[in-house]
Amino acid sequence: MSFFGKLKTRLFRSSSKLEEGLDAIVEEGGSAEPDAPDTPPAPQPDDPPVDPAPGSPDATPPFEPTPTAPDAPIETPPGAPEEAPVPGDPAPDLPPEPGPEGPAPVDPVPEDPAPQRPSETVPLTPMEIPPAEVPDAPQPPAEVPSDAPEENRNTGLFGRLFGRGPSEAPVVRRVLDDEMVESLEELLISADMGVDTALRVAGNMAEGRYGRRVSTQEIKELLSEEIARIMEPVAKPLPLYKTKPQVVLVVGVNGSGKTTTIGKLASQFQQSGKKVVIAAGDTFRAAAVEQLQVWGDRAGVPVLTAPEGSDPASLAFDAFGKAQADGADLLMIDTAGRLQNRQDLMEELAKIVRVLRKKDPDAPHNTLLVLDATTGQNALSQVETFQKLADVTGLVMTKLDGTAKGGVLVALADKFGLPIHAIGVGEQLDDLAPFDPEEFAAALTGLEQ
Repeated sequence: MSFFGKLKTRLFRSSSKLEEGLDAIVEEGGSAEPDAPDTPPAPQPDDPPVDPAPGSPDATPPFEPTPTAPDAPIETPPGAPEEAPVPGDPAPDLPPEPGPEGPAPVDPVPEDPAPQRPSETVPLTPMEIPPAEVPDAPQPPAEVPSDAPEENRNTGLFGRLFGRGPSEAPVVRRVLDDEMVESLEELLISADMGVDTALRVAGNMAEGRYGRRVSTQEIKELLSEEIARIMEPVAKPLPLYKTKPQVVLVVGVNGSGKTTTIGKLASQFQQSGKKVVIAAGDTFRAAAVEQLQVWGDRAGVPVLTAPEGSDPASLAFDAFGKAQADGADLLMIDTAGRLQNRQDLMEELAKIVRVLRKKDPDAPHNTLLVLDATTGQNALSQVETFQKLADVTGLVMTKLDGTAKGGVLVALADKFGLPIHAIGVGEQLDDLAPFDPEEFAAALTGLEQ
C-alpha cells in the first residue's frame, strides 16, 4: 500500500469529523439539483410521431392489406359432401341461435375480410421508413464484470438501462453566503486549525465565489487547495550537509514519539547509504534506552548509552567524539521528554546545546521537534517554547493515525513557517515518510488523489 493509501485509511479514523462536517454544512441549507433529467421529456404536440423499430414488441406492421370485398359464396349442390376445414382456418361464422324474437339479421358483408390461406399469401415489400425516424432498438443491458469499480456496479437496473450513472445523480448545492462561511469557520476551528488560520482559509474559499451555489465536492476541492497552498512552502525534507558528523538533536514532550521517530529515520538513512550513530540521551527512563536499542538492532545502527541517571549533556559530548572517530555521517541524539512549562528541564536541554557547540559551533545542525498530533492546539505553545531554547529547525508530526484532527499542522505552518520534514501514521519502519502537502490536504478533506 502506498503511503497516501495508509494516510487516507488511517488519518483521522477515530475523531476527525472534517469530511463529515463539510457534507453536513452543504446539506443543511442546500437543495438537490439533478445533473440530468430523471425521465425523458414528454413529446410535444408539434413533434412528428416516431414509429417504433421493426421487430420490437410494440411495432405495428409497416403495411396493411387493402380490404377487398369477399367473393360471392359458392352454393353447394344438395347432397354433396361438405368441404373439410383447412387446419389453421378460423371456424366459419355460424348464425346465432334464434331467440324469442326470431333470428337476428345477418350482415351480408363481414366487417373484417376473410383471412387468406398461406398458399394464397402474396409477398409484399415493406414500406421504406426514413432512417432518421427509426430509433435504435433497445439493447439488453450489458453485464458489468464483478471486478469493475464500485461506482459502475451500483448504478441499479434503471441506471444501467437508461445509461444513468452515479455522476448523473442529483447533487446537493448550497449558496455560499455569510451563514455558510461562518459554519465553515466553526468547523475548521473544531478541527484544531486555530482561529486566525480558520478565518483566513474560509475567507479565501469564499473570495470570488460569494453568492454562488456550490456542492460538497467543490467545497472539498477549495479547502484542499487552500490547505496545500499553506503547506507547500514548509514541505521540505531533512537537509543533509557535508559536515561529519551531522548532529541531529531530537526534542519533544513526554510520549510524543521521539524514540520511534529516531529509529525510523536512522533506518531510512542507513538504507540510503549513510553511516548513522544513535545516542540514547534519555538517561532518566530505562525503558527509553531499551526501546532505542531495539530500534537500533532493526536498523543495524549502533546505539551509545550511559548509566541510568547520568548527565545527558555528558553523554552527548562523548557521543559526538565517538561519531567523529568512526567517521559517521549522522549522529542522532535522543533526549528525555520534557514539558514546556518545566523550566528546570528546559534548562537541561539548553545545557546539551551548549556542550555540543564546544565541539562544533554550528552544532546541533538540525534540531527536530517531534509533535504528537493528538495534543491539538497545545502543539503551538510547544513549538514556541522549544524554538526559544533549542533553536528548532524542523518539525515531525506523529500519531496521525490516532485520534488526531490534523488541522493543527496547518495552523503550525501558517503561524511559524517551520519546515515539516516528515509525518508518521503507524509503528512500522515505513510508516514515516516525507511530508507531501497535496497528499495531506487530500487525506484531510476526503478527496481521492
